Amino acid sequence: MNALLELKNIRHAYGKQPVVKDLSLTLAKGDIGCLLGPSGCGKTTVLRCIAGFESISAGEILLNGKEVSNARFSMPPEQRHIGMVFQDYALFPHLTVAANIGFGLHRMQKAEKAARVAELLRIVGLADSSARFPHELSGGQQQRVALARALAPRPDLLLLDEPFSNLDVSLRERLSLEIRDILKSQNATAILVTHDQDEAFAIADEIGVMHHGEIQQYDIAYNLYHRPANRFVANFIGRGVFLSGTVLDSHHVEIELGTLTGEVPHQCGHSCRVCSPGHSVAVLVRPDDIVHDDGSPIRATVLHKAFRGADILYTLRLPGGSTALSLVPSHHNHAIGEQIGIRLEADHVVAFSQSDEQK
Repeated sequence: MNALLELKNIRHAYGKQPVVKDLSLTLAKGDIGCLLGPSGCGKTTVLRCIAGFESISAGEILLNGKEVSNARFSMPPEQRHIGMVFQDYALFPHLTVAANIGFGLHRMQKAEKAARVAELLRIVGLADSSARFPHELSGGQQQRVALARALAPRPDLLLLDEPFSNLDVSLRERLSLEIRDILKSQNATAILVTHDQDEAFAIADEIGVMHHGEIQQYDIAYNLYHRPANRFVANFIGRGVFLSGTVLDSHHVEIELGTLTGEVPHQCGHSCRVCSPGHSVAVLVRPDDIVHDDGSPIRATVLHKAFRGADILYTLRLPGGSTALSLVPSHHNHAIGEQIGIRLEADHVVAFSQSDEQK
């Protein structure tokens, strides 16, 4: 892999409080990575360390194979050739859209600069707004201007710090896809920081789920959802519940809804490398693993329901007393307290030893 960015066991602390702990990450040229996690997990601090706004106390950061940070040295931010899109856009209110985009292009000849600004205006869909000022634009348009300005000097790496936090949900979803297309069209290498997994899934090629200053799993979205490395990732990504299960053999786990088939030892948690028959495990069951089926002999009681338009998310009490979630097409509209037929429809096992606690 042609690595553009390498973080090797970096550490950072505020006073005596460690914030980033021996974190390592590699990002290939042209890829979009993401640091995803709850507030306070250290993801923005990692971004600031990459940018050069914060120093590291151990480890090293390399850009294009060149060391830019270690415990004794930190290259100034302006020498790293990194672009950044901030949470609040940080546009210059007294400059037009075109002037904002061209702000960092002072070393270019006038004609070259004008051509680059025109190119980016077209790419971000604001060719007709070049003479407008930031206050005349919507939040989504301002975000595109901020992105165009960061891309204008063709940085080696682009950093995006919670770029959609000021936008409403519907605009975030649409803009997430647009920004991915823009970044890919420019062959840009980028890292996004967010607490919103929908944004991460829409934009990033690979995602690092962070907790307590560490990356718990760095993977594609599908694997984070279906093959979580530990219980924190399993709980943080998507929705689901853990049901008690018993290992039958190396490929089968039994829960009260039926038998699941999969590679049990591989996903039975860090404290249990080989799960023997009879071993108790916690099995992750997602809402899409439980299917509504009027003909099923298994009945569950509706405890809560959340209408979502095309579907309803039901919270169900299972016959054994456990609680589970089921995502059901909304034309199956059942009342709270009603019993409905359900069946298990899952083609893999996500199981952890009962003693494998969250980090």
